Amino acid sequence: MSILDKIGDVSRGASDKAKSISEANNMKRKILYEEERIGEIFGDIGKKYYKTRNEDPEGLKALCDDIDTRIRRIKKMRFELNGIRGYKICPKCDAEVNERFQFCGRCGA
Repeated sequence: MSILDKIGDVSRGASDKAKSISEANNMKRKILYEEERIGEIFGDIGKKYYKTRNEDPEGLKALCDDIDTRIRRIKKMRFELNGIRGYKICPKCDAEVNERFQFCGRCGA
C-alpha cells in the first residue's frame, strides 16, 4: 500500500466523520426548532384558554394535537441522532447507551 493510498483512506475517513457531524448538527437544529415551537404553542394555549375560559375551548384540542405530533417527531429525530452518534436508548430507563454495550450502565437492562 503506497503512501497515496494511505492518505486517500485518511481523507475518506475524515470526510465521513465530517458528514456524520454535519448530520448530527442538522438533527440537533431540527429538534431545537420543534422544542421552541412546542413552547410557542403552549403560550398560544394559555392565551386562548385565558380568553375563552368560560366557554368550550374547541381550538385547544387542535393545538394539543399539534404538540403531540411535534413530541413524536422529536422522539424520532432523537432516535436518528443517537444512531448517528453511535448510541441507543435503554427501553427501561431511557438512558443513552453506547451501541457496543449489550446492557445499560444505569439500570442494567
